[in-house]
Amino acid sequence: MFEDSHWPGTDKGVPPRAIAEAIGRGLGLPAVSVAPSAAEEHFGWLALPFGLDVQASSTRTQELLGWHPTHQGLIEELNNGHYSNGN
Repeated sequence: MFEDSHWPGTDKGVPPRAIAEAIGRGLGLPAVSVAPSAAEEHFGWLALPFGLDVQASSTRTQELLGWHPTHQGLIEELNNGHYSNGN
């Protein structure tokens, strides 16, 4: 279920598991696998967007707007604590 989905941004195709693992590291919590049949009970409304097989990147946005990211990717930001310690 979640292994096939990817989230857009400066990174191309960040698997949700990588996001969960990085958040878990920042919070000192383990990331665990949840069976697709138990995802809604475990994650609530978040099960739907994370369960979709949506693969996207920022390529089209960059082309349309002339935008070219120069900062860290999501996983690097999470690993550096940018979302877990008030930065």
